[in-house]
Amino acid sequence: MEVIALVKRKEYLHRLIQWKDEQLIKVVTGIRRCGKSTMLMQYQEWLKANNISDEQIISINFEDLEYEELQDYQKLYDYLKHRLCKGKMTYIFLDEIQEVKDWEKCINSLRVNEEYDFDIYITGSNAKLLSGELSTYLAGRYVEFVIYPFSFKEFLETLKSIQQDVSTREAFQKYVKFGGMPFLYNLAFEEEASLQYLKDIYSSIILKDITQRNKIRDTDMLERVISYLIMNVGNNFSATSISKFFKSENRKVSVETILNYIKAAEESFLIYRVSRDDLIGKKVLNVNEKYYIADHGMREAILGSNQRDINQIFENIIYLELLRKDYNVRVGKVDNLEVDFVCTKGNEKIYVQVAYLLASSETIEREFTSLEKIGDNYPKYVISMDEFDMSRNGIKHINIIEFLIS
Repeated sequence: MEVIALVKRKEYLHRLIQWKDEQLIKVVTGIRRCGKSTMLMQYQEWLKANNISDEQIISINFEDLEYEELQDYQKLYDYLKHRLCKGKMTYIFLDEIQEVKDWEKCINSLRVNEEYDFDIYITGSNAKLLSGELSTYLAGRYVEFVIYPFSFKEFLETLKSIQQDVSTREAFQKYVKFGGMPFLYNLAFEEEASLQYLKDIYSSIILKDITQRNKIRDTDMLERVISYLIMNVGNNFSATSISKFFKSENRKVSVETILNYIKAAEESFLIYRVSRDDLIGKKVLNVNEKYYIADHGMREAILGSNQRDINQIFENIIYLELLRKDYNVRVGKVDNLEVDFVCTKGNEKIYVQVAYLLASSETIEREFTSLEKIGDNYPKYVISMDEFDMSRNGIKHINIIEFLIS
């Protein structure tokens, strides 16, 4: 059974449906293998179920050799123009469009064609390609949808279809280890096969989305830098501190090179960088940022240490969950204390602290005190694995599993 038949990613599907037939190009982005293609397939199934005929749908995956000839933008334009339906809407789906050189020219030419009605959806695994160049060619004429790996809620639903008697706690333990890449369902979450698949995705991202696209020669150093980022998810550090670390290991690499490698990893959606705000001084701090990985299962496959580094993994899981909820997320600083996440969405704001367990009075004080020092009335949360409610002074304590499935 394919994942498409199993988990309907309703929130993403609803967002796409909301923008149906709008004269904006829909850009679906996200890390390789996070489910972008499946999401477009689900949307096409929805269209067909709502009286859209097969001839009105054009779907091309540019990683499929069948369409290799169409990786020339002129040939692609001619093919699409020939397939357009006259007198009714044509829905065009172009998957992994970064494989087409100068694809923007094709899209732009279609957009200015007033003879036909069409609705264009494109996907890609590179932020530079789909944001920087789109903003130049199609400024104000596209809307972006970011697809993330499965949330725990989606993971739980998927796992229960295989193991109906699995408890929510057992499922969460598996989620901590394997992460949320959708194809793991097809492997029945079998450990050896799942971890090998995650390693293969990681290698593919390093090779295709980072090394080849950015013409990086020193792939060994690139992998070392990215491994350092992944090992230290949730920790504060700078490119300068990374450079010093490698110098201590007798490996010389400039700060500029490290910054370029980090940027390339961000553009491939492998790594997310989080800036820090001084919550009292009201300014953005340009030192010691934090980094998180798009899927913590890949970290387990590469390093094999998610259980050992459980505090970091919890932070990573909550960070991605906050992104799924459309928050703009930063790290906060209050005097010499840190707030893990300062989350804003329009006029809404919440503060979040994450810990594995509030196992000592020192941990409790550390997690609550930084929030207590913030002098506003926005909601404040401490999230941990503890099942007893330790809320105090208006700060709500919540179990991590409850937070993820609520």
